[in-house]
Amino acid sequence: MTSTDTFNALLLQKGDPRPSAEVVALNTVDLSAGEVLVAVEHSGLNYKDAMVINGLGRLVREYPHVPGIDLAGTVSESRDARYGPGDRILLTGWHVGERHWGGYAEYASVNGDWLTPIPATLDARGAMIVGTAGFTAMLAVEALEQGAITPERGPILVTGASGGVGNLATALLSALGYAVTAVTGRPDNAGHLEALGARSIMSRAELAARPSRPLLSERWAGVIDSVGGDTLAHALAETQTRGVVASCGLAGGTELTTTVIPFLLRGIRLQGIDSVQYPANDRERVWQRIGNLLTTEVLERCLAEEVGLSQLSQRADALLAGQVRGRVLVTPKDG
Repeated sequence: MTSTDTFNALLLQKGDPRPSAEVVALNTVDLSAGEVLVAVEHSGLNYKDAMVINGLGRLVREYPHVPGIDLAGTVSESRDARYGPGDRILLTGWHVGERHWGGYAEYASVNGDWLTPIPATLDARGAMIVGTAGFTAMLAVEALEQGAITPERGPILVTGASGGVGNLATALLSALGYAVTAVTGRPDNAGHLEALGARSIMSRAELAARPSRPLLSERWAGVIDSVGGDTLAHALAETQTRGVVASCGLAGGTELTTTVIPFLLRGIRLQGIDSVQYPANDRERVWQRIGNLLTTEVLERCLAEEVGLSQLSQRADALLAGQVRGRVLVTPKDG
């Protein structure tokens, strides 16, 4: 690609009360000086992306800015000996799309240390149906495994199951033989979640209130929670002795009101999941495992819709409002 060739990108400009977003034509001289130029085939719309597009959480400090915390495609040019033109790669995390220009463009210039080869069992489309949501879900599943939570220990609660993390956590756990109880505020999604492998469906309202006591009846061998707030507090109170709770989201709030009683009397482990700065030398292993567990059929079930750059602002609003089921795939070339 020459410096005079142009490509589509979603560019945010600082605004009040939210940034303005416009699909513009850029060229490579507009990009940061990364070691690897990637031709982006697909990205995804995550909760954090929706926050960035809406100017929430002070995730972006400098404008103009190209968002998109995920990307997958092929290497176009490289000054990193590990990667050459034509290599199939993906990128999630490392504050790309926040501190660095991200995947909502046909090209991205990035640090080679941030890249992971796409597993042979996936293509760029499948990798971005998974994206940060599925990578986070896999890390949460491994947190349960590291705490000796096997399928024989009992049911696993997945909160926020209609969202991207919840969909993929349900599918991954089911593929590994766990009995999943999927929590959703949308009863019409029950059939979809059962198709992903959920054994039972629970209404979000059952967990929405702060628990009346520090300990409630033991129900869950493990929990994958993408909601936070009172939902997480309620799940902790119902977790079995020596259970593991993986916390990986805040859609329901950042505050956690609980006591030390579940930890002292039941030996429960609360494990936070950080997918942004997860060690580079272990990412390929995690992605290989995802690719081995999730079939193309399951991935397509997790896909809510495919959009171009011009539709992202509207879909970001819908995602924040809890109106999106599963994953939104972004195809930058569609503008």
